[in-house]
Amino acid sequence: MAQIATLEVQTEIKSSADQFYEIFRSKQYLMPKICPEYIKGVQVVQGDWEAVGSIKLWTYVAGSSEIVKDTVEAIDDKTKSITYNILEGKILTYYKAYKSTVQVTTTGQTAFAKWTVEYERQNEEIPDPNNYVEFLACISKSVDAYLLKMW
Repeated sequence: MAQIATLEVQTEIKSSADQFYEIFRSKQYLMPKICPEYIKGVQVVQGDWEAVGSIKLWTYVAGSSEIVKDTVEAIDDKTKSITYNILEGKILTYYKAYKSTVQVTTTGQTAFAKWTVEYERQNEEIPDPNNYVEFLACISKSVDAYLLKMW
């Protein structure tokens, strides 16, 4: 029987933790500008850029070009975390469930973006989604670089 598995990646960020979080919290429309090599487009299908339950359609490149529809499942401004759940897309041909959470934390003078991915394989031959986790790390680095350049 398949089980939910977890992968994590953490990236140190040099920009403001609050500004970094805000990009993912309510300014995802900037992502094609921030990281055009990874995000080709994003649009709201239902809801808005900020609300839990909002649905977005993403066109991105994580090894190959893909389109996914996700929903914002949870937002916790106190802990600076956002959880996304994939509803449709190529990724679900490999995984029965795929959920990612980004959390922005600060330890002393250092800030981190930590992505936690929970997934369930369609079958045991499917590998871990390492390319998608690496994609999330690259997105974090791009957002950090953009904010450093802007401020």
